[in-house]
Formats: sequence, C-alpha cells, structure tokens
Amino acid sequence: MANKVEIKIKLPVSTKKKAKGFISYCSVLDVYSQGSTEKEAKKNIMEALKLFLISCFERGTLDAVLKECGFKAVRKTMKLPDDQRFVTVPDLTQPMTGLLSLTVQQ
Repeated sequence: MANKVEIKIKLPVSTKKKAKGFISYCSVLDVYSQGSTEKEAKKNIMEALKLFLISCFERGTLDAVLKECGFKAVRKTMKLPDDQRFVTVPDLTQPMTGLLSLTVQQ
C-alpha cells in the first residue's frame, strides 16, 4: 500500500495579456508559465506549480523552499491584491479560487 501526502497551499496567481499570448505567474514561488489564451495560461501555471511542488517534495527540499519563500502555518485567510486570484491545482475545472491540493504517492 502506497503512503500518501496531501498538501494544501493557497497561492496567489496573476495572468496578464502580452503581445503574443498570456503570461501567468505565482510571484511567491517565482513560477511562471504562458499560453496562447488566458485559459491555457491558467491551466499551464497550475501544471507548473504542481510539478514544482512535486519536484521539491521528491528532492526533500519542500519545507526549506516554502520557508525561504516566507510560508508559515496559519489558519487565517490572506487578502490578495485585485489582480491576483487563488488557484486550485490540479483541479482545472474550478474557477481561479481555492486551495492548491496536491497528492504525492511515496
């Protein structure tokens, strides 16, 4: 039976129109992605965040990376600037609000 680790993190993400498409980014983790449409850019940033967090977990650096980025365990809701939204990773069917939910099998 495989062990499971479930991580829930709220991450702010912004998507901006550029000359040749859209750029999405998560400034707190310094993760960027792009797409030819806004929908594609949002989908791609969620995939990039998922892969980034899985990679950190597998290398044993997730705790250090999150602490370095200023994360700490809290129970209150964070206020975002108007141009940012929370994303749910990897659930791509929901609007751009929610918790990052990641399951890693070990």
